[in-house]
Amino acid sequence: MSRRVVNLTLDTLEDLPKGCRNCVFWELDPVSAERACAAGDPGLEKEAWVSQTLLEWGSCGKIAYVDGMPAGFVLYAPPMYVPRGNAFPTSPVSPDAVQLMTAHVVAAFAGGGLGRVLIQSVARDLTKRGVKAIEAFGDAKFGEHAEEDSRQFSCLAPADFFLAVGFKTVRPHPRFPRLRMELRTALSWKSDVEYALEKLLGSMSPELLRPGVRPAVRSTTN
Repeated sequence: MSRRVVNLTLDTLEDLPKGCRNCVFWELDPVSAERACAAGDPGLEKEAWVSQTLLEWGSCGKIAYVDGMPAGFVLYAPPMYVPRGNAFPTSPVSPDAVQLMTAHVVAAFAGGGLGRVLIQSVARDLTKRGVKAIEAFGDAKFGEHAEEDSRQFSCLAPADFFLAVGFKTVRPHPRFPRLRMELRTALSWKSDVEYALEKLLGSMSPELLRPGVRPAVRSTTN
């Protein structure tokens, strides 16, 4: 059983779940995102955003695979590339931090620590690039407003997930707290990540790995 985490590129972009592949919640400001969806081409906008960010800044996402199957992903970029970040009551993201936009794990792989492994991979990448911290807007009431979430806030990961993998709240809010992780903290996870990987591999069911089976996706819960 093999596992690997790779950079998001224009090629691997196609391995994102369909709903995420065509979502521009973070990549555009609210008005532009609404126009893109009305025009029917949000997927093209997503591709354009990834292309521009890769060219101007570098790696902006990670995808995890288990036995060749996409199992989870994260997206991240400096605040200037994430217009939606300015629309939150706890904005802006600190100038010394990169914003972690969203994180998802395929339902069949959730609960085994893959979310933590993805965050660790992001931390290693950003540390090499001289970044000091990662910040994110979490949803403190994830799942409590299902109808509303399905329309506009489903791209936010639960605040509890960020807290569980080492983030700390830097600006509280009843719904949308802003959380932060100092990258020197993330780099102390080596043993935790190794344990998480063993737990992940030990919990896999062969029935979920049959060729052609693509499990449903839900938000990361660690």
